[in-house]
Amino acid sequence: MPRIEERDKLPDDFLKSLGFPSITVHQTFTHFDFTLPGRRVLVIGPMGSGKTEFSARVWRDAAIAQKKSDVIRRLTSTNGVDRRKVFFVRSEIDGQRFQEYPGDALAYRNGYIRCGENIARIRDSFGLEQVLADNPEIGTFIIDEASFFDERIAYVVRNHSLERGILFIFPTLILNFRRDIFNSTARLMLDIATDVIPLTAYCEHPDCMKDAFYTYRYYRVDGQECPALYFDPLIIVGGDTQKDDPLNPNYCSRCDEHHYLPAKEYTFFHLKPLGERASRGDAGPLRDEMYALKHHISESALCQHMDQRYGSRPDAEIFMNAIKPGCLAEKALIYLFCEQNLLAEDLLVRLVYELELDRVYMTKVLSDNLRPVSFEQPLLTVVD
Repeated sequence: MPRIEERDKLPDDFLKSLGFPSITVHQTFTHFDFTLPGRRVLVIGPMGSGKTEFSARVWRDAAIAQKKSDVIRRLTSTNGVDRRKVFFVRSEIDGQRFQEYPGDALAYRNGYIRCGENIARIRDSFGLEQVLADNPEIGTFIIDEASFFDERIAYVVRNHSLERGILFIFPTLILNFRRDIFNSTARLMLDIATDVIPLTAYCEHPDCMKDAFYTYRYYRVDGQECPALYFDPLIIVGGDTQKDDPLNPNYCSRCDEHHYLPAKEYTFFHLKPLGERASRGDAGPLRDEMYALKHHISESALCQHMDQRYGSRPDAEIFMNAIKPGCLAEKALIYLFCEQNLLAEDLLVRLVYELELDRVYMTKVLSDNLRPVSFEQPLLTVVD
């Protein structure tokens, strides 16, 4: 079997035989190769770059390959599994996307294909193990947005690919809206990958046609674009439709120039140190900042930081819009609790009640981020 890079090359003499002049030859867009066992293929790119649509193409290629003879079956099979048989797996927490499509749809932004019984929604790596056990003849599993799952999934995948020759394809975000590695699961997926297929999209800024590598999160308030602050919750589950709700974000692909990310310095110069002080028993300064974020935004350290950092820039308005969406104090506490592990749950609950924060919003987002909290009325509501 030729190496992948050799197979993908298109010889110059082939084009010359067709009468083409001397031109730049790009890599061919080939049908998917089901003959190589044990591959773990990452398909990465920003939202809207066509990751799931790539998966749909793999599905269609598999349908064609299954019509081939036993000669091909022997090439695509290992240890009783046939890699031409494809199964699609999606996260349970991603259920709000593509609600207008059938339940068995492998759906993407420009359409869908139906998977019949070869589709499942799972919550974690244990759910994937069950799907693998229930479908012992399937040789290719497409796992959508693998970064939404626990770290253990990387080793479940590696073991099954090495021991049984199963092919795994992961259309997934590797970078989050902050342009950081999405999470520890994403980092482990990079570690175990055998192939990486990067995709780009047009920057969706109306005045730009550059390649976009990043996913941009923003809110719409009174018709204005409001970039998400750096400490916005890592995961906010929602659909793909555009929303004019200050608590529900929108996403698009953006280039470096038009990917706005305010308050990163504030997060590490102010917010995280306040959380560290609170973790040592001095919660007063954190409480004061959260009170300002909730009730008197102009008096907050965040507002002062934004003024100093962005006030003199020609694009100051777009950065300053970032403080218009609601629940800034709620988002800050979620960041300190979920991602930095600096706040004890009882302190979080007491602050929520004392500052009259939005418990409905926090309950949903904490659950989305797999850190559910019950906001029962605390016995002690005074923070020293």
